Amino acid sequence: MIDKKVICEKIKEIYPDIGECGIDVNVDYDESQKRWVVDLKKDNHELKTYLDPGDAEVCLEGKQCVSLGIEIAQLRGNIERM
Repeated sequence: MIDKKVICEKIKEIYPDIGECGIDVNVDYDESQKRWVVDLKKDNHELKTYLDPGDAEVCLEGKQCVSLGIEIAQLRGNIERM
């Protein structure tokens, strides 16, 4: 099982400004969904996305982070527009 801290650090690596712009990132594994939950919070706004374990593994291996990057970019954009 991948450590959730590793996924969170990868998100911060892809988007180093996330912590600086006041968006909190939380990552947890949802046993019922069998997927990772990426939760972004800013002020009173909160958005979640799901990441399949296979996508997370490929990204952490440095091979491809496209799906994670797209999801995080969409979430961040939605938060900034709120």
